[in-house]
Amino acid sequence: MKTDAFALRHIGPREEDLQHMLKTIGTETIDQLIYETLPDDIRLKAPLNLDPALTEYEYLNHIAQLGNKNKVFQTYIGLGYHQAIVPAVIQRNVLENPGWYTAYTPYQAEIAQGRLEAILNFQTMVIELTGMEIANASLLDEGTAAAEAMALLFDVRSRDQKKNNINKFFVSEEILPQTLSVLETRATPIGVELVVGNHENFDFSTEFFGAMLQYPGKYGQVYDYAGFIAKAKSNEIKTAVGADILSLVKLTSPGEMGADVVFGTTQRFGIPLGYGGPHAAYFATKDEYKRSMPGRIIGVTIDTNGNRALRMALQTREQHIKRDKATSNICTAQVLLAVMAGMYVVYHGPKGLQYIAGKVHASAATLANALEKLGLYQTNTAYFDTITVKADAVKVKAIAEKNEINFYYIDNETVSIALNETVSIADLNKIANIFAEATGKTATKIENLVEGNYFPQSLERNSKFLQEDVFNKYHSETALMRYIKMLERKDLALNHSMISLGSCTMKLNAAAEMLPLSMANWNNIHPFAPLDQAQGYQEMLKKLEHQLNVVTGFAGTSLQPNSGAQGEYAGLMAIRAYHQSRGDHHRNIALIPASAHGTNPASAAMAGMDIIVTKTLENGNIDVEDLRQKAIEHKDNLSCLMVTYPSTHGVYEASIIEVTQIIHDNGGQVYMDGANMNAQVGLTNPATIGADVCHLNLHKTFAIPHGGGGPGVGPICVAPHLVPFLPSNPVIPTGGSSAITAISAAPWGSALVCLISYGYITMLGAEGLTNVTKMAILNANYMKERLSGHYDTLYTGEMGRAAHEMIIECRPFKQKGIEVTDIAKRLMDYGFHAPTVSFPVAGTLMIEPTESENLEELDRFCDAMISIRKEIEAANIDDKNNVLKNSPHTLAMVTADTWDFPYTREQAAFPLEYIAENKFWPSVRRADDAYGDRNLVCSCAPIEAYMEN
Repeated sequence: MKTDAFALRHIGPREEDLQHMLKTIGTETIDQLIYETLPDDIRLKAPLNLDPALTEYEYLNHIAQLGNKNKVFQTYIGLGYHQAIVPAVIQRNVLENPGWYTAYTPYQAEIAQGRLEAILNFQTMVIELTGMEIANASLLDEGTAAAEAMALLFDVRSRDQKKNNINKFFVSEEILPQTLSVLETRATPIGVELVVGNHENFDFSTEFFGAMLQYPGKYGQVYDYAGFIAKAKSNEIKTAVGADILSLVKLTSPGEMGADVVFGTTQRFGIPLGYGGPHAAYFATKDEYKRSMPGRIIGVTIDTNGNRALRMALQTREQHIKRDKATSNICTAQVLLAVMAGMYVVYHGPKGLQYIAGKVHASAATLANALEKLGLYQTNTAYFDTITVKADAVKVKAIAEKNEINFYYIDNETVSIALNETVSIADLNKIANIFAEATGKTATKIENLVEGNYFPQSLERNSKFLQEDVFNKYHSETALMRYIKMLERKDLALNHSMISLGSCTMKLNAAAEMLPLSMANWNNIHPFAPLDQAQGYQEMLKKLEHQLNVVTGFAGTSLQPNSGAQGEYAGLMAIRAYHQSRGDHHRNIALIPASAHGTNPASAAMAGMDIIVTKTLENGNIDVEDLRQKAIEHKDNLSCLMVTYPSTHGVYEASIIEVTQIIHDNGGQVYMDGANMNAQVGLTNPATIGADVCHLNLHKTFAIPHGGGGPGVGPICVAPHLVPFLPSNPVIPTGGSSAITAISAAPWGSALVCLISYGYITMLGAEGLTNVTKMAILNANYMKERLSGHYDTLYTGEMGRAAHEMIIECRPFKQKGIEVTDIAKRLMDYGFHAPTVSFPVAGTLMIEPTESENLEELDRFCDAMISIRKEIEAANIDDKNNVLKNSPHTLAMVTADTWDFPYTREQAAFPLEYIAENKFWPSVRRADDAYGDRNLVCSCAPIEAYMEN
């Protein structure tokens, strides 16, 4: 046993298990299985051209040396990013804890009550600090949250505004530059005309439906927007405000000024800079707009017993239900980061936040006073944490960088300094001395921070916030540690058992991949730091781009998209730009098979495309003749085909090369959804099947953890002709020679977690990556055969094999009164999270075991499913009082004095022998979604206040 080989640790099945597994499947070798599964004409003819695999020890030494090439300066650049203190208790117990970072999106509410409560805390914090009525469970970053705000305001225009095609959107020139770039990207395809200008000169014309303001402005100036918002409202113009959330501790909230939407980032609430992310954005609005609100919302409801329970609310907005009419992608969240930000607020409470915000503001005022004594003019008349100073910026920069300090240089005469919670009096003296040296004077030593508010009294916050119990009782480390643990125990994550989600690839997130995230020379770099201070990052990111090029067979990669949904959108926008560069502005039709991922139509609509759905055959494959007919019919306007490979049904369609050729023959491009890339790596690739662009889910195929629903990274890889159109950034240039504007706020998106995928590829190497794919296919087909005779597999390839996932049929069980949801809930009693429910086919389960699960775990899951099948047979359509309908069974239920069920407590809680040694107890009974949607509550108020009369 080669103990230093990372592949040995990542891949679940042991060498001695393979013959048993292959015998069960009915093949002699893995290579025979692959031959029977994958069409031969798309097989790669040579191994991936990657560097030899590193051991874990070698990799950690390598990443430490690479990290030493990064220079961690004290950074006061601002522009929406600030150094923050990550409380050690949160770093150790959330960020570094697999109980939190390996959890899945909380679709199964009964085994996600801990995460749901943590996010409810986050939502409550956002609602109260912004002064709004409802908030979501986080978005990706501030730039994309701004774009969602614009889209919401466009969606909720009045009937007359829609009738008259009112499409102008005013954006204050105080907006952050990266936010403006994302707005530019998102506006044109949906028909919005941006008008950028000085908000003080805005004419409130009826041609505008909305306006966006920055609070404080990009260089720190604080404006009173109450008058602007009131005048806008009187002219039927709705307003969105991008607000620094820490400033809202001291400043009047935008909600109190009358704003319709408030958005921003929670990065400075204890989240490392990470060279741009991941950082949880926040989004809050009025209750009347909840149906148009992007992302997901956590709501309060009751369970079967009438007890308080939490779950994701308003889930009908998800893409596979509303498709091209969806308001946004429910997957665009940063749950792990939102949990951290929420815990930061729980830890500090309202008084702690007031202390931190007060110290930051006092530091800015103290520095401004010190610089004025040097004869330097400070231009912000009102500010919170950022001052702008008139000085010789060239001279200041040279001295500052010599002292390992970064400011933001607006022009040769203006320096912006954004202060943060890490700043000490010693730091302030260091800054003052830099300016003193630049002016040839001596700075007066700062001894104490000045007091008072350096903004108008009318903007001073007087309203109370965070009065709820949760924000006022966990302020010692012991108390918070226990609270975090209490919530963790309510959640089922990968550290307990397999999560066999089809399409979501819940694989091992190896500790060696995760460790560098806590290293200061990786997590403390500002995204707009000079490139020579981020040489370790630049080397790692370029190498990762190269690795992904090799894996996909493509020529160029952009790491900027910070979710799979953003990757879809970025790929489509690159195709759009390519067509326009050739004068083909009319090419706007996207062909999408009926079997495609539900996110595909929504992304195509966001990219301004008209969607035409092509038929799917009875066996689940693309109807090639229908596709051919529609491609020919629309050849003059065809933009692209969106295709998932292997298909969403878990099959390698043999016609794929014919399909992509049809599109090319008719002037279109082929976008491949990378959701199922775990079944391609090393065996085939998007370039070989004829695609022009693909997005990859680094949080699926390349081992970034799901973190309860984010972080994710969705880079796009493109063929040579699309490389010029890869996205840029307005502050740090990136992308191609004809780059589209920004897709997300930071130049390289969620750069910090790219380390995980870099580690995954670097430690596996070409052979390891290929074996991962083979083992994923082996595990899926082993489970398929073990479940055969108990459950039918809905779709298979031409030789009867599944790809890396499969769909099992559950609809016939309706004859016994059993729905697929009952199976999902019953699995909780067996200690498992359900596979993907009713997607892509209603009434089915889609199972994907991944390569990381060993034989014992695969067998445990199969034993559970077979046991449930027997319970289904014993069920009766006229009798709803059975073990499936009553699942899940909680500890309180099983230990109650009374037991009024026609089966034993043991059957309820311990149906198989293995469960007794590692029992997971769901903390609530079945959550009532309908009740929760009728009584929508999205904050920490007690449930008693919302009970129906």
